Amino acid sequence: MSGHNKWSKVKHKKGKADAAKGKLYTKLIREIMVAARNGNPDPEMNASLRLAITRAREANMPNDNIDRAIKKATGGEEGLTLEEAVFEGYGPGGVAVMVEVVTDNRKRAVADLRNMFAKLGGNLGESGCVSWVFDKKAVFTFDRSAVDPDALLEMALDAGADDVKEEGTDVTVLAPPTEFEKLRKLFEGKGLKPTTQQIAMIPKNTVALAGDEAEKFVKFLSTLEEHDDVQNVYGNFDIPDEVLERAAAA
Repeated sequence: MSGHNKWSKVKHKKGKADAAKGKLYTKLIREIMVAARNGNPDPEMNASLRLAITRAREANMPNDNIDRAIKKATGGEEGLTLEEAVFEGYGPGGVAVMVEVVTDNRKRAVADLRNMFAKLGGNLGESGCVSWVFDKKAVFTFDRSAVDPDALLEMALDAGADDVKEEGTDVTVLAPPTEFEKLRKLFEGKGLKPTTQQIAMIPKNTVALAGDEAEKFVKFLSTLEEHDDVQNVYGNFDIPDEVLERAAAA
């Protein structure tokens, strides 16, 4: 859990810079479009779309951009064919990696990922080669100073959460994905504001990396996430905070 949680915080710090470059907005718009196309275009009736919109608003995306993305996805525009895919493999240091992609050209995405994995010390594998390492979870992270961990633990477990973990300055609630909306509404009703809320792939175990090996993996991770088609990258890594902080500042 710690690797995923630390990297989520790094990405949050990098968010404004990424938004300025247009990278983050592009990815969020694709997430909104796929969610709208695969379900009801009304976010009140579509939990995936509601989550995508929440993430977009957290990144300060204007409402006009969000509305246009939904209309574009549901307007039946000819030639607009975004496809979701998940790729699996191993990164530097033997870290298990899952890459979630939204693309308009699957063949190009596969070729690009295979090339990046190979050049950066990894190996793109077959479907199912590492998925067993991860569990899909609803994840809510809170600033420890803003909540009572004991009260949050009792509240979350009563509402269907699997676990509540304290890690440094964070308190993280883990739950089955089916409980995401129930917990979101519960926290909102109690006036609790998570710093992050998402459906994510959480590793069952982690691989500790340090020194050059850790630096190499962070470069690998950052390069994958720079690709326009890549939405999320998950790995079972545990890397020292100072290495991740340097990545955030880069």
